[in-house]
Amino acid sequence: MRVLLAEDELLIPTLVLLFGADIKLAGSLSLAVGLPTMVVGFARCSRARSFAVLGQNRGFVPVVAIGSVAGTLIGGQLPGVVPTAALLPLLAAILVIPAVKVWRH
Repeated sequence: MRVLLAEDELLIPTLVLLFGADIKLAGSLSLAVGLPTMVVGFARCSRARSFAVLGQNRGFVPVVAIGSVAGTLIGGQLPGVVPTAALLPLLAAILVIPAVKVWRH
């Protein structure tokens, strides 16, 4: 999961800022690239029996799953509702948060 987030934190700004892609296209491309990454990661974690820790954190798993589904549903509607000019500053603001956390760490 962390790898995918790091991928999005780099891929979308790179596509927008360096290649001049529309932010909506960059988000869609990021999802298209992220899906195979998640499938391979899931397969590797399954073979390594890394999911055993989920049994120890059963209360946390549904909360994350519900949040992910809700975020996906809401986020999937935003590009059709929010103008592109508003998405770029929003993306920048969202990227500042992990940057500050990394800087403090």
